Amino acid sequence: MAAPPREDVHIPSHGEQLAAYLYRPENTDHKVPCVVMAHGFSATRDDGLPAYAEAFRDAGFAVILFDYRHFGASSGEPRQLVDIGQQHDDYRAVVAWARQLDGIDPDRIVLWGSSFSGGHVLAVAADDPRIAAVISQAPYTDSIPALLKVPLKNAVRLIAAGIADQLRAWRGRPPRLAPAVGPPGTLAAMTEPDAQPGFEAIVPPESLWRNEFAARLMLHFAFYRPGRKAPRLKMPLLICVCENDTTTPPGSTIKAAQRAPRAELRRYPYGHFDIYNDPQVKADQVDFLRRVVSGVTA
Repeated sequence: MAAPPREDVHIPSHGEQLAAYLYRPENTDHKVPCVVMAHGFSATRDDGLPAYAEAFRDAGFAVILFDYRHFGASSGEPRQLVDIGQQHDDYRAVVAWARQLDGIDPDRIVLWGSSFSGGHVLAVAADDPRIAAVISQAPYTDSIPALLKVPLKNAVRLIAAGIADQLRAWRGRPPRLAPAVGPPGTLAAMTEPDAQPGFEAIVPPESLWRNEFAARLMLHFAFYRPGRKAPRLKMPLLICVCENDTTTPPGSTIKAAQRAPRAELRRYPYGHFDIYNDPQVKADQVDFLRRVVSGVTA
């Protein structure tokens, strides 16, 4: 039997509209749990994530997979603006919307994030004890070790671009954009050898991804350390860490898992992007959800 088609929906968030895919399992004669998902740094909902959403749907979960404001098919100007606080608020807006949705159990909402959003879900869940469970994959948990991987020349140039972008914002001018990924030796936020080929491998032809972001983020980036909120997560937490990850180094993530009261840590022998292509990872995450979220019958 063919899987139920996904539905395009729009979810209000602070005056904008978040574009989202809504997946529902076949058996909808009772309220089901729901996984809320968003993409990583500069990406969109289409980049490497629909296969996860389909795996969760097939396991009996509804899924809402969305683009943040300023990205993909969502509204918001300027485009490509990575605002950490706004992205947290977008997660909260989607969770609130899901809790009101027909057929969804409001007390069985799961947060899922990968890379940059893997840090976001830790921060958002720390302030919402009603969240039933969290999955954080190859997460960005601490800016300090991540910034140490950025070549000094690039760090200086990106900060300078960030200052210029902020000045442009104050004057009401279009943003100063910087590349998100690039080959080693070029100017970009991510220039590890596997960054550009790995990112491009998860971007399908129909994606709205643009390899750029508003550089003002660099003025706030160093202060983002969501892994420090792990002790406040009282719900079940699965952290999937890539042992060869040079984009989001695993050390701080492992420490975050050790500090979370109900965390499970799974290690994979991958770089940052390889994890998206392994069906075993999806199977492990489905197994976790079936164990910790009650009442799933699929």
